Amino acid sequence: MYERTMKAQQRFNYIFIIFFLIGGCKAPENKVTGNENSIEIIVSCGEDSNLERYINEGWTIKQEYSEEKVCSWKTVAASKDCNLEKDKGCKIVKPDKIGEEKFYLLEK
Repeated sequence: MYERTMKAQQRFNYIFIIFFLIGGCKAPENKVTGNENSIEIIVSCGEDSNLERYINEGWTIKQEYSEEKVCSWKTVAASKDCNLEKDKGCKIVKPDKIGEEKFYLLEK
């Protein structure tokens, strides 16, 4: 029974690591979409952006939306009797800070 629980925990850890790697990757801040007259600006977790500079250059916000995003992660013990220094199999990674990712579609 204990062996099954450990295998299930390991599978959970692998799946969580995959989500961590996918969610932790930052999207490029400025990317051209379609033509030279539209740009999508992505601002994650309160980062500085060039949005104000684009607006000052004559770009207008055509569309804006936001999504919840994990900004940082932390490693914690999977159970109370887990020793993080000695037993690497009992570590799990979970979201630490949740923030917002904002998407702006700009047009000239």
